[in-house]
Amino acid sequence: MHGLSKHRGSPPTVVIIFGASGDLTARKLIPAIYNLAHDGLLPADFYLIGFGRKSIPDEEFQKIAAGAIKEFSRREMSPEVWARLAPRTLYVSGGYDEKAAFDRLGARIAGLEKEIGQQLQTLYYISTPPTVFAPIIQNLGASGLAARYVGQRNQSKCIIEKPFGRDLASAQALNKELTTVFEESQVFRIDHYLGKETVQDLLVQRFANSIFEPIWNRNFIEHVQITVAEQVGVEARAGYYEQSGALRDMIQNHTMQLLALTAMEPPVSMDAESMRDEKVKVLKAIHPLRLNEDGRPGDVARAQYAEGLIGGKPVQGYLQEEGVNPQSTTETYAALRLSINNWRWQGVPFYLRSGKHMARRVSEIAIRFKRAPGSLFAESDRFQLAANTLAFQIQPDEGLSLILNAKIPGLETRTQPVKMNFKYATTFGSNTPEAYERLVLDAMIGDGTLFIRGDETERSWQLITPIHEHWAEQGRKGLDSYVSGSWGPKSADDLLAVNGHSWREP
Repeated sequence: MHGLSKHRGSPPTVVIIFGASGDLTARKLIPAIYNLAHDGLLPADFYLIGFGRKSIPDEEFQKIAAGAIKEFSRREMSPEVWARLAPRTLYVSGGYDEKAAFDRLGARIAGLEKEIGQQLQTLYYISTPPTVFAPIIQNLGASGLAARYVGQRNQSKCIIEKPFGRDLASAQALNKELTTVFEESQVFRIDHYLGKETVQDLLVQRFANSIFEPIWNRNFIEHVQITVAEQVGVEARAGYYEQSGALRDMIQNHTMQLLALTAMEPPVSMDAESMRDEKVKVLKAIHPLRLNEDGRPGDVARAQYAEGLIGGKPVQGYLQEEGVNPQSTTETYAALRLSINNWRWQGVPFYLRSGKHMARRVSEIAIRFKRAPGSLFAESDRFQLAANTLAFQIQPDEGLSLILNAKIPGLETRTQPVKMNFKYATTFGSNTPEAYERLVLDAMIGDGTLFIRGDETERSWQLITPIHEHWAEQGRKGLDSYVSGSWGPKSADDLLAVNGHSWREP
């Protein structure tokens, strides 16, 4: 390897991926590690070990990894870089509930340390179905792998993929399982949205530009909308999605994280605990949601997509999808109206929505400012006015935009809204690092800023779990529908209409 020449230093490291034959490993993790190697951001002594049930020789795993890099990496494969990384790409087979396999893994790591004559930091990446999280964690503890060099710079670490629990009780149980084996400082609960450039840029825009922070409050902001929309349906994931739904799949993690970063107070420093302390404070300040009962409107809407058009092509409804129960109550769309009870945000509604088969794929945070007093430019044929809106687009075209009102050129004063755009691809080039590159690198160097703390995930579930329990009691009662290719159901529009607001079309 070139060594760490362009970033904060990492000790010699071996990354062990549990679930090495999975889709996430091929599409994201192996390409991310390759790109870090390409950019000289891995330590000189670096190894990658895949761990899975299937018995695979090292040479075959190296071929699988090379294929993943060629297909999914943002960079073309360099023979020179791969020639250095390939011999250090290894494989250990065994069952996740088989302690002997973890002992073999430990022996393999010890052999590498003997070979290079120094200690290796071990980073365990648990990229498996949640059903095997527990046996992996237990065997990392029983084999002694979790306790390697604890308290030292090269202590072992564990990255755990979402979903982190299904409800509050299961999240608490998983946290207990983890902290029985690992210290909290060793655990990195991942949400890949936090690794996206625009999400990180949100903090820069807020706290590095003095024009924003003085107006980032209830005195100037009317409301906030956070949208995570997908154009695809459930595709081949009906088995998973039937057990998940939009609220678990997107709202509880990605969307709530975006809300926390948008609403948090300025941290005292950029260290991980200061940042995460402020996010937890926001989540604790959210008022419990009102649920629709006895015909009274609440703060939550849910729906399933019906047949419609996506990209001009007809698509079927959710209940007609292969693998979906025809009587399913699983929501493919969820929307929330939240109130944050603190000094900064009192009276400012936060609207969150996420759904499948929507008009287009987009994730954005839109800050809607209060309208200027209309005494000078009253809305009319001459004066077309819009509320100033600052929108952070997280995907697919990362950037931000600001809607302003401007004078139309001419001899009389006429106005219309205009948009100022900043795009990452235009300004900095299109080869932006993938979120997983940043997150894997941060975990290697022990920076937990962009990861979720245990109390943070439990607080998020504390807000969401009562909704699931209420929906389970209601069955299909109150379950709305929306046309595929639209922006969602009427019940979601009603959440905003009660305050005189409407959803923005991204």
